[in-house]
Amino acid sequence: MSRPGRRYAGRVAAITGAGSGIGRALAHRLAGHGCHLALSDVNGEALATVAGALAESGVRVTTALVDVADRQQVASWAEAVAAEHGAVHFIFNNAGVALGSPIDGMSDDDLRWLMDINFWGVVHGTQAFLPHLKAGGDGHVVNISSIFGLIGVPSQGAYNAAKFAVRGYTEALRQELDMADCGVSATTVHPGGIKTNIAQAARFADNMDGIAPDGAEAGKKRFERLFITTPESAADTILRGVARNARRVLIGPDAYAVDAMQRLLPTGYQRLVGSATRRLMQRG
Repeated sequence: MSRPGRRYAGRVAAITGAGSGIGRALAHRLAGHGCHLALSDVNGEALATVAGALAESGVRVTTALVDVADRQQVASWAEAVAAEHGAVHFIFNNAGVALGSPIDGMSDDDLRWLMDINFWGVVHGTQAFLPHLKAGGDGHVVNISSIFGLIGVPSQGAYNAAKFAVRGYTEALRQELDMADCGVSATTVHPGGIKTNIAQAARFADNMDGIAPDGAEAGKKRFERLFITTPESAADTILRGVARNARRVLIGPDAYAVDAMQRLLPTGYQRLVGSATRRLMQRG
């Protein structure tokens, strides 16, 4: 068995946003490694489809409808997972949404919606599951940030804010866990463009004329051109990184390119990204 297989076999992993994309791919890959699963999503139909596909996997799979923006729902789910499975070893805080909107004119409702899911959802999952991970003396918190947690991008101010926050929160958590020497660790994940439905499901503000003058659907399709990595490949990379206790995991060649650009041009990258975004969104 591969090293990731040894790390996950017989353990219990909880995954938010498990009904699609990276979350669904993680569920399948972990089941293949013999890891028992507690899956959550806000889409009950998608969640049931994933659970059905794993019915013959040989691992125990439980599901729950959970809105990660609701602290009590996440806390109740964590307690149920610990009770149903007897232990929890991994929490993958993966659920996320997207918003295209310039900061000037961004609605409070849209900003709060995104932050409640993309940042507070990670906080809720971390805080709810961490005591259970510590109780077992061997666990891992895996929080999904983004390459947009490494650089700022026009029209992505809200998403940047959330993903930068996830990065800082998880890096601080990792250091605290290292200091505590409690057997629990944490990893920040920075995916590049992953072939999921996040763009099509995104909110797209009405005030995007200066960035995407031909409308939301055209803008979404252009962003989707940047999605070059499959969810399955992303899941494999994440699981390898967690197995080696990496502090940070970059996913896809675009993530490595963005990371290098930010290191080499910590402020100069902004002109490059601004120009590239203008060409992408306005010229097709």
